[in-house]
Amino acid sequence: MTDQRHEDVLVEHKDIGEGAMANEYGTADRPAMNWPQLKSGPLVVGGILIGIGAVATIAGMAVAGKHLVDATRAWANELETPPDQLARLRWEQAKAAALAGADAYRKHPNAQARLVRAGYSS
Repeated sequence: MTDQRHEDVLVEHKDIGEGAMANEYGTADRPAMNWPQLKSGPLVVGGILIGIGAVATIAGMAVAGKHLVDATRAWANELETPPDQLARLRWEQAKAAALAGADAYRKHPNAQARLVRAGYSS
């Protein structure tokens, strides 16, 4: 075998097309068979309608939310006892009931009896 240098090696180029996206089946001018053909017009219109719908949704949520807050404030103002005072009153009632129940449990005759296991004496 003879010693070949890099300059002596011939490289054969295969012409596969002129386009930047040329492949082994032809040039880029030929449409790809695996992908659908899309038009930009309907996509742009669809995007615009989605944006308009999002703005309308946000506006609707703002109007409904404001009405809900206003109605809740009006309802709270019509109450005889404000909600914070009513909650404080119910908390005091619950504490008093818990203390009364614990006191009744401690003073009950059955609470005074002690359980003793058979065979053990204290």
